Amino acid sequence: MHPPVPPSIDAVAGPWSPLKQPTFRSLWLAILIGNIGTWIHDVAATWVMAEATGSPLMVAMVQSATTLPLVLLAIVAGALADIVDRRRYLILAQLWMCGVAGLLALLAHLDLLRPWTLIALTFALGIGAAMAMPAQQATTPELVPRPMLGPAVALGSLGINIARAIGPALGGLVVARAGIEWAFAINALSFCGIVAVLLRWKRERPASSLPPEDFATALKAGLRYVRYAGVVQSVLIKSGIFFAFASALTALLPILVRQELRASAGTYGLMLGCIGLGAICGALTMPRLRARFSSDRLVLFASLAYAGCMLLSGGLRLVPALYAVAALAGFSWIIVLSSLQVAAQTAVPAWVRARALSLYITVFSAGMALGSLGWGAVAQQWGTATALVTAGLATVLAAGLGVRFRLDDAERLDVSPSRHWPEPAMEAGEGIAHAGPIVVTIEYRVLPTQRGEFLRLMQRLGRTRRRDGAVRWELTEDAQRPGVHRERFELESWLAHLRQHERVTGDERRLQEQLLQLLEPGTRPEVRHFGLHAPEGNGSDAKASGHGSAEDR
Repeated sequence: MHPPVPPSIDAVAGPWSPLKQPTFRSLWLAILIGNIGTWIHDVAATWVMAEATGSPLMVAMVQSATTLPLVLLAIVAGALADIVDRRRYLILAQLWMCGVAGLLALLAHLDLLRPWTLIALTFALGIGAAMAMPAQQATTPELVPRPMLGPAVALGSLGINIARAIGPALGGLVVARAGIEWAFAINALSFCGIVAVLLRWKRERPASSLPPEDFATALKAGLRYVRYAGVVQSVLIKSGIFFAFASALTALLPILVRQELRASAGTYGLMLGCIGLGAICGALTMPRLRARFSSDRLVLFASLAYAGCMLLSGGLRLVPALYAVAALAGFSWIIVLSSLQVAAQTAVPAWVRARALSLYITVFSAGMALGSLGWGAVAQQWGTATALVTAGLATVLAAGLGVRFRLDDAERLDVSPSRHWPEPAMEAGEGIAHAGPIVVTIEYRVLPTQRGEFLRLMQRLGRTRRRDGAVRWELTEDAQRPGVHRERFELESWLAHLRQHERVTGDERRLQEQLLQLLEPGTRPEVRHFGLHAPEGNGSDAKASGHGSAEDR
């Protein structure tokens, strides 16, 4: 991890600067080609289903088969990506998708592709994408220095929009000229480039002498971390309230063009192109905007701009003006999306990054899916214009409510491992390491004049203990000795406590140094570890290690 930097450094890291990093550049290009292949598949799959069944429901099920795995599996994928070799994991996911796409091409070539087979194999492709996405996003901080993280995230969004602009048109051309089997075959080949880049990537795995967490422990640890991580919660809340309302424009745009404007599919395509063009401009402008405005202001201004686009879309009927509105919507969308992604990337340490990003992906996907269905129902009942205006007003309200949930703290966090705790001794015998819960107590002698500040900082410290692995935490004060406070926290095992040693960050070290300044002169925190002494479960506890210093905890 890299030390925190002021936002102004993003001005030095221009929009194209991450492409100077060879591995990032190669992977970005490979993912761009892969996304184009995915769009080609989507065009071919929907066309096949429309030809075979003529049912709007079956065509919609193809789209649902692509997105549903993200909602169902992203959290599972995030936990796996944090406990296994991320590079090998991504390679396996790409090979899975390559095999599924290849099978689709073979069945299409043999004229054996049936509607339900297509849905099942599209769902299998969606599983591969859902399993790969958290790990893929979590690799970005490993490939670029921290000052380039903002531009790198923006470039990722730029690649998605370039693929959106190229893929559908190319897919239609391939299907028309070569046939659906070639469209599926091209998608299969597009995954091979990502595999080739990952095979060449010499990833440096985080140094640890401890065994990896098992899946259940990793999943629980990730959810516990997010529960006590304020910035991550802010990202999830802002994401949920924005995407649930903002999804109305993309969901209702086809109906707006066809029924309200009485325009052709060509107009709809141009609208999508304007959204993509606006998003590209936003991605290129993002580093300069981040140098001038905080993340919270960017999200607020962009959310209000997007709300204005929905309000205008509900009232305007002049097509050229709506092209401009669509471009502004794409610009605003990418500003919000990139700001949330950068905050999610920088607010968490490496050991839990994929799990935190998987929750963000789940909230994003669920917000888009449920929001689209909800606004579609509103439009069907009260009309498209009413739905868009209502969604626009709701987005304004959500932007105001979201002000209290701050993203700016992410830029000031130092989540790099500090490793300033010494390894604890096991004086009571190695059996305690496998005996079950471990209790750590720390006694502080606090200056009477500093009691209030001490209690305030200890509440912050308690949240970090629980983020890093403690299942219980409490702070008590000795009724007979004024100024003597005892911190007590419990972990599931000695191994969990050793992992806690590895997870302490630079921010936590500074917090502990602040606490040290509040103690009586000449005193140090006294640290003790307790664990289950008798495996038979007679309830007795025994001291497992001796005193520690202030730097220990």
